[in-house]
Amino acid sequence: MNAITLEATTREVGTKASRALRRTGNVPCVLYGHNVEPVTFQVPELALRPLIYTDEFHQVELIIDGQQWTCMMKDIDFHPVSDRPIHADFQVLKRGEKITVVVPVQLTGTPLGKLEGGIIESYVHELEIECIPRDIPGHIEVDISKLKIGEALYISDITLPGVEFLASEDQLIVSIVAPREEEPEEEEEEIFEEPDEETAD
Repeated sequence: MNAITLEATTREVGTKASRALRRTGNVPCVLYGHNVEPVTFQVPELALRPLIYTDEFHQVELIIDGQQWTCMMKDIDFHPVSDRPIHADFQVLKRGEKITVVVPVQLTGTPLGKLEGGIIESYVHELEIECIPRDIPGHIEVDISKLKIGEALYISDITLPGVEFLASEDQLIVSIVAPREEEPEEEEEEIFEEPDEETAD
């Protein structure tokens, strides 16, 4: 799992102060955790891009005015129109303390069923797990290369040391379905119109 370093500075609290930050290209954030006093801070919007536009989970080494915290981005809010980040929450990671995180799912391999014309149906793109920080995977890799048409993989088929999946074991992850048969086009029925009695010979 790759770690991303963010350098930040503390900020003033309040709606007016937060709006002023956003106008200068910064995002108001808060850091919290078990037995940790919340810390309000700001980071440049561009610095958050590696955490937003990614298909990997990243641990964050957050440096606020010289003090360093090992954490993760727990949540982020976006502007409903511009889709720019307007606020982010970070949670402190403590060694040996279990934490709940959402990790991306990545499918690998070409299924045998696809080579036979089957279609890959993916049902989940991320999964919620619980584990200690050192066991958090950057992503959950699911090998689908052996799947044939009509076969599927479930959460019960995945094993990761030290990781507990919080969804049901029978949660469907991916399946290979038979190709859809094209329905034959219906022939248009010829409509025979009776001749008008006045014009008929």
